[in-house]
Amino acid sequence: MSSHPSFGAHYSRRKVLATAIAAGAASAWQPLTHPASAAEKTVVTKGNIKQSIVFWCFNVAGDKWNIEKQCQVAKQLGCVSIELGDYKDFPVIKQHGLTCAIAGNRMPGAPFMRGLNNPDYHDEVIARTKEAIDGCAEYGYGNVIAFTGYKWKKAEDPKSGEISLEEGAANCVKALKVLCAYADRKNVNICVEHLNTRDNTHDMKGHPGYQGDDIDYVANIARRVGSPRAKILFDIYHVQIMNGDVIRRIEQCKDVIGHIHTAGNPGRAELDDKQEINYPPIMRKLLEIGYKGYVGQEFIPTRDPLVGLTEAVKLCDV
Repeated sequence: MSSHPSFGAHYSRRKVLATAIAAGAASAWQPLTHPASAAEKTVVTKGNIKQSIVFWCFNVAGDKWNIEKQCQVAKQLGCVSIELGDYKDFPVIKQHGLTCAIAGNRMPGAPFMRGLNNPDYHDEVIARTKEAIDGCAEYGYGNVIAFTGYKWKKAEDPKSGEISLEEGAANCVKALKVLCAYADRKNVNICVEHLNTRDNTHDMKGHPGYQGDDIDYVANIARRVGSPRAKILFDIYHVQIMNGDVIRRIEQCKDVIGHIHTAGNPGRAELDDKQEINYPPIMRKLLEIGYKGYVGQEFIPTRDPLVGLTEAVKLCDV
């Protein structure tokens, strides 16, 4: 899910996510300042890749776009989804003729810390994820995010001892079997996200301690569930940091990819010429494997957010 110069290193992901939800309600609508007008053609001209705006990235700093503005920007650019925002915004998204490509799992605080790998958290994770599944089903949205969780027995405490990779995977599979059985009745997928643990410069750029930091490990967890509802969230930024070889990884994981995220590396900023990932051939690879899901733009703006988002949308429109 993640760099804006106004974010200090002390700014916790937990606080950022909480701020995003609060700001979505409090922020007043402001007209667009980008020179393109609603009457002009959208940035998307091919439309082979269904693109989505990740709500929190454009709501926690700088312009703090609220849900109305994000919907307007999405329609102007030709994006078809606003994702990972507040559930109260589902009606607004639907009113604008957009969808929510993937929804959060409603865990409080930093939802990626207390995850599926730890049975101590299973009751809460399963209950809150079921709530998210119900919310998606009500509006016809198809994906809910999930996380392996941190590797420590007490998620926030590295001194509490570690859950082994084998035990963590088995715990994830056990919980996902329960969730996927429920999700199947609602026509919703569960997408487990892979996150990087290498970047410790900022808690929005990496997640030291996260157990699912190897894309093959996460993909194999999804396969072991034995349900078509068990998927992975293939975050290109995180995969580039931890595994690299992104195009080959997409081929190898094509059977379980349920959602895609973007960002520039290093820095989790714009998809521009200051970063190392070559996005157009990656998008073409998604088309080659027959990927029908969404690509969420999940970078944090370091400059004019509309300009950066416009560039990213154009770059991924292959």
